[in-house]
Amino acid sequence: MTGPSAPRGAPTLTAEAAQRVKFVVLDVDGVMTDGGVYLGDVDGRRLEFKKYDIQDGLGILLLRWAGIRVGIITGRVSESVALRAAELKVDDLVQDEQARKLPALRKICQKHGIGLDEVAFIGDDLPDVGVLREVGLPVVVANATDDAVRAAALRLTRRGGSGAIREFCELLLRARGEWDGLVERYVQSRSEGASK
Repeated sequence: MTGPSAPRGAPTLTAEAAQRVKFVVLDVDGVMTDGGVYLGDVDGRRLEFKKYDIQDGLGILLLRWAGIRVGIITGRVSESVALRAAELKVDDLVQDEQARKLPALRKICQKHGIGLDEVAFIGDDLPDVGVLREVGLPVVVANATDDAVRAAALRLTRRGGSGAIREFCELLLRARGEWDGLVERYVQSRSEGASK
């Protein structure tokens, strides 16, 4: 694995480290998105919009097909996140405006019998540092803050909201030897005619 002091080339992941991962948990702002938030008001109703990378979503689908649990833990409460989580069919979603991410993760892991050492977490900023310090595979996006980078074992080459999650999904599944089979399964599932 690459770390904070590693060169900025493509990150690597050992098969052993990849096989330990049972649960991939994602931050939202700055990881699933570029960190920008569009806020508006329509007839006194607050609206919030975020832009998500479509290729990240397909990577998440392939993780789920591989039997890897996927969750989202974010420090902001947003209907946009709830909609995206439902669309992606993630297993767990926590939106905590106090950004108490580590207690939320511990509770989810306890509920499902997953050890923190079996978790990969992708973050980018200070609210993620506590989680990054505790999980088995701490990962940050290319544009993560210095504090988050120091807590990570793996730094991706792509920025949040610009394919970083897809990069990680492919890296993990390739290290597990599952990527090619899952891609073929996906292609076949989209190549078959409509059933009668």
